[in-house]
Amino acid sequence: MSLEIGQIAETTASFSREDAAEFAALAGLEDVPSTVPEPLVGGLFSYLLGVRLPGSGTNYLKQEMTFHASAGLDVPLVATVIVTRLRPEKHLVDLETVCTDARGRKIASGRALVYVRDVANAFDVA
Repeated sequence: MSLEIGQIAETTASFSREDAAEFAALAGLEDVPSTVPEPLVGGLFSYLLGVRLPGSGTNYLKQEMTFHASAGLDVPLVATVIVTRLRPEKHLVDLETVCTDARGRKIASGRALVYVRDVANAFDVA
């Protein structure tokens, strides 16, 4: 797969109270969150970058995220990553990251920087 500016990948997921309880237990929290924990939202971007775009072999270098609203439990969330810049000479890809809920309300947005040297033929440098 060649990478191109504007290329998009997205995934939809929802998190239940049980997911929040499992997160709380793993994080050592005393109370179960009443909304989706922010690291679970961030995990959607990690999934997309490591599995879909750029995909296997991607190394996460930097993530910047701003949360605009809380995500409700059992509400579908749509996470999207968009390629915004390619630097093939350094094997770097910059991406915009956005997560919205089912009503289109922005939950989080930001940027990611990944290193893709291990991705075969990722850059189309014709």
